[in-house]
Amino acid sequence: MDSLSVPELVERLSSDEESVRKMAVFKLQSAIGDPSFADVFIHEGGLPKLRFLALHSTGNTLAYCLTSLSRLLELDKGWDHVTDDLIKRIVELVVAQPLVNVNRGAMSVLAAIVGNPHHRNSQPGVTGFRRLKPAVDLHPQFLPMLVEKITSADHALCANSLQLINSLMRDAIANEADFEWPRFIKQLQELGVIKSVYGLMQGSAIQDLAHPLLEFQSLTKVLLRKWREEKVDLEKTDHRRAIRGLHAASNPEKPAAGIDPKGSKKQNPAKWRRLGFDTESPAWEFNTTGFLGLMDLTDFVYKNEDGFQKLLLEQSAEPEDQRCPIARASLAVTSILYEHFEVDKSDDGEAHRYVSIESRSNFDRAFKPLLLHWSRLHTSGLNAFIRLWSAAGAQSEDFEKIEELVRILIEQIVGQAPRTKEIKDVEEELSEFDIQRLRELQMELLELTYEDAWGHHLRQVRDELNHEALQFVKEQRIRCLLQGAWFPQTMNYGTDSGPITSKSLSRTIPSSWRFVRLSHNRRYLHYADFQEKMAAEPRLDILQEKIDLSIVSSVVSNVSASAPSTASSDSTLTTLQQHASTSTKITIHGYLPASNHVRNASDASSSGQKESVLLQLHPQSHTLASEWLDGLLMLLNQQPITADTNKLVNLIGGYGLKIRLLNVRFEDVDMEEPVLPSRDGLDEDYYYDIGGMEGGA
Repeated sequence: MDSLSVPELVERLSSDEESVRKMAVFKLQSAIGDPSFADVFIHEGGLPKLRFLALHSTGNTLAYCLTSLSRLLELDKGWDHVTDDLIKRIVELVVAQPLVNVNRGAMSVLAAIVGNPHHRNSQPGVTGFRRLKPAVDLHPQFLPMLVEKITSADHALCANSLQLINSLMRDAIANEADFEWPRFIKQLQELGVIKSVYGLMQGSAIQDLAHPLLEFQSLTKVLLRKWREEKVDLEKTDHRRAIRGLHAASNPEKPAAGIDPKGSKKQNPAKWRRLGFDTESPAWEFNTTGFLGLMDLTDFVYKNEDGFQKLLLEQSAEPEDQRCPIARASLAVTSILYEHFEVDKSDDGEAHRYVSIESRSNFDRAFKPLLLHWSRLHTSGLNAFIRLWSAAGAQSEDFEKIEELVRILIEQIVGQAPRTKEIKDVEEELSEFDIQRLRELQMELLELTYEDAWGHHLRQVRDELNHEALQFVKEQRIRCLLQGAWFPQTMNYGTDSGPITSKSLSRTIPSSWRFVRLSHNRRYLHYADFQEKMAAEPRLDILQEKIDLSIVSSVVSNVSASAPSTASSDSTLTTLQQHASTSTKITIHGYLPASNHVRNASDASSSGQKESVLLQLHPQSHTLASEWLDGLLMLLNQQPITADTNKLVNLIGGYGLKIRLLNVRFEDVDMEEPVLPSRDGLDEDYYYDIGGMEGGA
């Protein structure tokens, strides 16, 4: 203490000179956090003097004093001097004091009082926020001022204000028997605390505010848990009012028959099923989601009553089994969000671990600002459910399938959203995401699930199937060569007289043709030239020229390796016959035999013979070029190079893998076993759609 003893420091706290008191309390705030120093300070009678300064000082002296007092209370000391008049004074400072450093200290003291309720010098049963309530009641602006200070430019004041709000919320929730916590939470929400905290979570000062922000996020989960655990009970006034409000907002039809013989009004027999419930007793259907599910549904309805009524009207026009059950869908979206944000999982330990990590990306992952906009996410998720139901043409039995698509959608959009992403952008993406892309993601996730369970075995099976697919495609390509094909041999540029121009080049037509076919023993390539294409394909004995494939050294081409085509060679040839071109070329190189002793290309190469062009082909389509180029390469035991062939190999291998997976038992994976469809009533017209993984008749 710069050679200043504790007794001297305590004595200076009551000095007549303001400057002496200010310096003493300034030094005290940095030393009082030491428990041993605090014990000596209390023993020397410093507490009454500190309390006196808190009640009567101003400016920086008051700021230092409040900081010292809050640090002392954090050590769980000095509670007997926290009196009603001191609390009243500090509440007044929060409301009326403009100095930032004074406000910081005042917030800290009040947070300590609320967060450590079981202290002496208070009436029995008066703890936490109840301790502050008499003083707060005198200042209606206390809570509004508290919420306003969350957005202060001073980060320390902002953090202390939020910490006090956290303490008030935690105490209100923990002591619900003594305090109407839902009303208090609603009051905070109406004052804009959600919007303010959401802005802070997305801001650049998040490092300085990490602890109070993460605690607020954790408290939000606590609230959601409490609402979910609260069972819907029609004996409770607010629950009964909420459910009745759903029916009233749906614009129910007036009973046609008026009054029955007993004098009571007739009820619509589908009163609740019309809204999308399974039965006419809706209360029990909230067992899974509790009061939280009822809140979400009523919020969706009340915020857009006209839209809700229009939606019900549209659904009533559909066949009964094709109507989207709005209420069930709402409860499903509530459960999906609850699982996605892991509301049942406590944030406390995980949050502090993230805060200690230096990595910015890991640090950002701890914050879930979108959680604060639960209601808007639920509304967007429910609208997405309805949209997907309509796009898929779903029926009642497809409910779980649409629910699974919505779960994937939430994981994709909400789960991958960065901390700074605006809620309106998330809502827009949820409303526009394509159902086909969702199904692709679903298949990818299924493959990843299998990969996790049988990664090594799957890779082994995939390699085996790819090899089989390659052999299958090799045979298919060679069969194209065995069938033979027509290729233009020489080209004319039309019959018009005059010089050849760029326009006439684009109107080239074949003037002669070459037919090429592989021999049955696959050792020779036969060909012959014709003035015009024949109606019937020439037989092998008509093709006088031939090339011994054993002397072929290489096959080269300018065929693109990355331009797949889905057209068949025959149809493409027919389409392109009038637009033939010599731009695509396949050239077969080899060594012409100089003597009978040269048996193959390797012998010719070693004997020093010169490589020459044996044959040139001008395929008229990309598909034909792919079939012949890769067919020749694979005939020579080389790998195919065109995208068409590789796409075909991957397609066959992929379908082979899917067929193998159909034999996998779901109980072998950590997945819920699906309900298998019954085959009752099916005949031989039954089909199985592998792409959609659905059966039908």
